[in-house]
Amino acid sequence: MIDEDSARQALVATGRMLHDLGLTPGTSGNLSVVTSRGVVVTPTNSRLGRLEPDGLSLVRMDGQHLAGPRPSKEAVLHAAVYRRRTDAGAVVHLHSTAAVAWSMLQGLPGDDALPPLTAYSLIRLGIVRRIGFHAPGSPALVEEVERAITGHRALLLANHGSIFADETIEAACAGAEELEETARLALLLGERSHCPVPMAARAALLRDGEADLAGKDVPS
Repeated sequence: MIDEDSARQALVATGRMLHDLGLTPGTSGNLSVVTSRGVVVTPTNSRLGRLEPDGLSLVRMDGQHLAGPRPSKEAVLHAAVYRRRTDAGAVVHLHSTAAVAWSMLQGLPGDDALPPLTAYSLIRLGIVRRIGFHAPGSPALVEEVERAITGHRALLLANHGSIFADETIEAACAGAEELEETARLALLLGERSHCPVPMAARAALLRDGEADLAGKDVPS
């Protein structure tokens, strides 16, 4: 757990990087980091590329506003993740184009929503669950996110975007980028015949990701 000042600086840097990568259109997306005082989270209607350390919000672990500007209405999603993923220190929630597009496709399996296209998508993302559409910030969405995130790093929210949780904001950001790129690859491939990661290799790669999640060394 990092101190609050470091968390604020990290959120500002992460927001600018995600903006520069084109993953945060308009005022979409929100970020959070757990500190000893509570959760530092991006405020409502903020552009992630223009965050300032003293302009961030502080909420309790249940999402209740403590200090700073009004937090994103999706702060309750972050709180839901932290309730179930007590090992998580940061959450990145994006409305990035490829992830949103993939989340809208009919027939996606809810329990395994991204195809196994690369080794590192399996290691970094693990099994990605997709949940149905609910209004942003709604109690129904919070409840489903809280159920679905157990044992997972990443979720796809139908017609909405992605959530990625990890120990640090840097790791959560890298995971969100990997999810976006995997969705982009899947969309580029479309219905074309292609070669996914061989079935025989998938279980070992998923185990590597689980070891990484537990803090063990994984080959890079």
